[in-house]
Amino acid sequence: MTKAPISNPISARTLRDPGIRKILLYSFMGIMALLTLFPFYWEFVLATHSTGDISGGTPQLFFGAELINNYKTMIEYIPYFWRSMLNSFIIAAPTTVVTVFFSALGGFAFARYQFKAKEKLFWIMLATMMIPGQLGLIPWYIQMTWMGWTNPFWPFIVPAIGSAFGVFWMRQYISSAIPAELFDAARIDGCSEFGMFWRIALPIAAPAAGALAITTFIGGWNAFLGPLVVMQSPDMYTYAVALANLRGVHGTDTGALLIGSSIATIPMLIVTIFGARRIIDGLAAGALTGQ
Repeated sequence: MTKAPISNPISARTLRDPGIRKILLYSFMGIMALLTLFPFYWEFVLATHSTGDISGGTPQLFFGAELINNYKTMIEYIPYFWRSMLNSFIIAAPTTVVTVFFSALGGFAFARYQFKAKEKLFWIMLATMMIPGQLGLIPWYIQMTWMGWTNPFWPFIVPAIGSAFGVFWMRQYISSAIPAELFDAARIDGCSEFGMFWRIALPIAAPAAGALAITTFIGGWNAFLGPLVVMQSPDMYTYAVALANLRGVHGTDTGALLIGSSIATIPMLIVTIFGARRIIDGLAAGALTGQ
């Protein structure tokens, strides 16, 4: 007697059904989203537990009752914590504005003007991206000391004028997404060169500028090595440098460290959530029209 074939619960015809495929796709995306968000959730959960519970063998997956104690311990060790949060914002916000403006201006020049040694200058600029920033740390510190900038925020804001990646990013977008005929028409109408940049190029390149702004802000907010080398007064530390002071010779209060890092993570999450659309638009535009 021959056995009847066992039917496959998910047949090829079922997988070809648009409704089933959409359900499977959204289910997969939901699982991946949960896996992506889980580290942030776990960080906030651990911030509510004591160091002993965190170091124990049992993973803590639910909120505890040590939030206030961890916060008091953190403030006891680093009483300038909220000042360091303000310092991180003072570095991140102007750096973002300066980087986006001058990167868009440089990208506009490389995209729409013809001048001597244009391609050579562009490739030299790109070559600087291959040099690790740590190699220039000592000369940078010597230069900042010579200029008297070893405690203010200028060492992080002024160099943001020359962002090689920012110029490259904006140049690629402007050259591919904005037709040259649009600028020719603006010249005929009497628009100035800067007016073409401000009124035409920058508004149209808003998706790329938004994506650059978000990544620049996050990088400035998380600045650690530069402030660690340059800043001499604890009142001028960024939050990353301030939290590093919790790692003492007698051990680390993990609960206090995690409550501080959790507080510092919230602004980054807000910026990323509200600016996610800009990042997607910028990346999609670069992928579809990039050269």
